Amino acid sequence: MRLSNPSVLLLQLAGVAVALPGKRAVVPPKADHGRAREVKEAFEISWNGYYKHAFPHDTLHPLTNGYEDDRAAWGVTVVDALSTAIVMNSLEIVQPMLDHIAKIDFTTTAEPNYGVSLFETNIRYLGGLLSGYDLLKGPYKQLGADPHKVDALLKQAQSLADSLSVAFDTPSGVPDGTVFLNPVKKNGGSDRNNIAEVGTLVLEWTRLSDLSGNRTYAQLAQKAENYLLHPKGAPEAWPGLVGTFLSTKDGSFLDSQGGWGGGDDSFYEYLIKMYVYDPKTFGEYKDRWVTAVDSTISHLVSHPTSRKDLSFLSSYNGQKTNPSSQHLASFAGGNFILGGIVLNQEKYKEMGIKLTESYYETYVQEAAGIGPEGFRWVDSALPADAPNNKPPPASQTEFYKKAGFYTTSGYYILRPETLESLYYSYRLTGDTKYQDWAWSAFQKIRKLARANDAYAELTDVTQPNGGALVDEMQSFWMAETLKYLYLIFAADGPVHVQGQGKKNEFVYNTECHPVQVRG
Repeated sequence: MRLSNPSVLLLQLAGVAVALPGKRAVVPPKADHGRAREVKEAFEISWNGYYKHAFPHDTLHPLTNGYEDDRAAWGVTVVDALSTAIVMNSLEIVQPMLDHIAKIDFTTTAEPNYGVSLFETNIRYLGGLLSGYDLLKGPYKQLGADPHKVDALLKQAQSLADSLSVAFDTPSGVPDGTVFLNPVKKNGGSDRNNIAEVGTLVLEWTRLSDLSGNRTYAQLAQKAENYLLHPKGAPEAWPGLVGTFLSTKDGSFLDSQGGWGGGDDSFYEYLIKMYVYDPKTFGEYKDRWVTAVDSTISHLVSHPTSRKDLSFLSSYNGQKTNPSSQHLASFAGGNFILGGIVLNQEKYKEMGIKLTESYYETYVQEAAGIGPEGFRWVDSALPADAPNNKPPPASQTEFYKKAGFYTTSGYYILRPETLESLYYSYRLTGDTKYQDWAWSAFQKIRKLARANDAYAELTDVTQPNGGALVDEMQSFWMAETLKYLYLIFAADGPVHVQGQGKKNEFVYNTECHPVQVRG
């Protein structure tokens, strides 16, 4: 992050000084350069470990100093970590990244009949390429990257999208989730896809059209999105809350179950983010987000019997709710806050803060000081004997009384979502407690997940030592987790989320890649 003059910071954020109900007055965020440097050091350790043992392969195995090619063997860690290296002003890391990216052949895969994930490739590769281009052509031009290699980012993004476009070759235009490029370019032929994989394309593909001048990319993604904006088939559980799966044959919904977790999450996330990208063009997206969030507040916000001060988001099947959630869903607090900022709606900001603080409580209560992959609670609004209102197992009864949840999956795979919401909370309020909470989480992760030259996943956060280490460091550790941590401590700048009174110049894709907005 390019560090700005503190007086400029105060002027830029002067319009943020509003009050939240029940909260102290909002103050401008203030940088903590010492903590930012330590997060940057963790990024450098991660990159150097990857570069030493795994480059240019996809994913580092930090325990064995090996690697695997689990994202088409194009070097996903390189592309995914690029925008973080840029905002950290690390030209010495950016340069080898650009060198590698210029050489990637996105028209094929080294392994025949390798199934490429449309969703993961979009958010990690395509998002990373576009973000790198926007940043290095814009506010980080002064970093001094080779302009020819910066131009190659856009060319490579087009090449990748051209390869992925076969996913949309279905009867309805709803994309298939899998693409094959070698020996024949085709999609997987599935009869369905989920709303996250369909609805988490529109930002990147629209941006690619705007940068390249080729409208086809935006048209493909927006046609698919229209099935989600105007749902047919299985009914919405409540207004705006659609099912998870839809048909690739005719775009109709196949079920009425969902929530804010995996398979659904980033569809809702992108509705408000497209409005940030261009409020004139994507007003309908915003309207659908408002409808979904209002229904979420009315029907999915749930309070545990043992901790009614906490607010978690239930999943649903029709109008039957299920009091369970995931680390993935903890991004929702930040998304509510973003909507509250751009719509100037206090109710969304307030609920976003409540969700953020409640999901962070899973970090506070677990023995490792890190939130689990999955958890449940007993919903105080449901009958105690309801089949979907399961009590904790005997081994966690006492823990549930204190914590307000019980753990169903103790894994921690270096996920970012809780830290993401802490970032939005801090940008909204300027309350340094969110910095302190993020710092506490970072210290725990840094201590427990360090393995040889990098960082590894953990098997059991219910144990003080995090359980055993897992031999994997996914690319989102550097793309998202460390970037959100860095940004919460870094000085203000153009990629930051801004409050009232200042236009957001960038919006983050779901992988935390900053994409420049229109206009």
